[in-house]
Amino acid sequence: MMIDQLRKIYPSLISYSEGQNQLERTYKWFVMDDNEIIGIHEEELTAKDASVLATFLLPYQIHFHVLTAEEQQWSKVIYSTESNVASELKLASHYRFVYFSIKKNEIDPIVFKNAIQELFAKPVPILWVNGFEGIIIEEQTVSDESISYEQIIDVLMSDLYVNINFFVGPNRKGLEGVSQHYNSLLTAAKSVFVNSNKRVVTYIEAVPYLLINQTEQNFRSDISKTILQEYRDDEETLKMIEAFVRCNLNLSETSKVLHMHRNSLQYRLDRFFEKTGIDVRQFHQAITVYLALLARK
Repeated sequence: MMIDQLRKIYPSLISYSEGQNQLERTYKWFVMDDNEIIGIHEEELTAKDASVLATFLLPYQIHFHVLTAEEQQWSKVIYSTESNVASELKLASHYRFVYFSIKKNEIDPIVFKNAIQELFAKPVPILWVNGFEGIIIEEQTVSDESISYEQIIDVLMSDLYVNINFFVGPNRKGLEGVSQHYNSLLTAAKSVFVNSNKRVVTYIEAVPYLLINQTEQNFRSDISKTILQEYRDDEETLKMIEAFVRCNLNLSETSKVLHMHRNSLQYRLDRFFEKTGIDVRQFHQAITVYLALLARK
């Protein structure tokens, strides 16, 4: 493996492990092809070495903001193995974790945080996983206005030209199991965005993806073949059905989204029923077909 070969040349080489070690500033950090972050002590790197490594590894910037007191408390709660740490963090309301991801080295984390803070009514803690992923911790009270993450994306794209994805976690009250929830959310978010092209996905919307991803590849393939039958490679029809499900089985809304006449949509759904025996206008049958679509991906 490349990392083993590099370690022979640079004995100081270490891998960054979230929650286990820090991104020491005396190291030069790089991102491997599999997104693993490695560091080599700057004493072992000449300017030429660093330049050569940067040609096939992505240099990793580590200019993070200093953690606020609240962020430090959240970090302790999530990463600490001590049971009494959670009692130090006082919650006045519900909260939720919102995962975000941006392109590597697209924006300085400090600039990004300042931009995010301007879009919220009050300061929000941000915990970075690395230089391009992190968690926004959003506390909510009854009087708070709902945050539109679609609008946040539009603003950041307009002002900073930053492409970003959000995975909005469920509302929680209390800190029991918070560390497990945090890690599960990170895993779920990465899984969801492999299969979805939506920029904002909620936990509720993600459940079908997560269920499908828990099944073996052979079983997923069998589901898609069995349910979709001769339509398995019919991209146009499958796109139509997926839009129909996303539009809550509403013919008029789907026809507008697809720019298709309502009667044409009705005819094609009838044809799908005749060929497969599955009526996607019925909720439970539509859900089955939707899962088959996800299994196919």
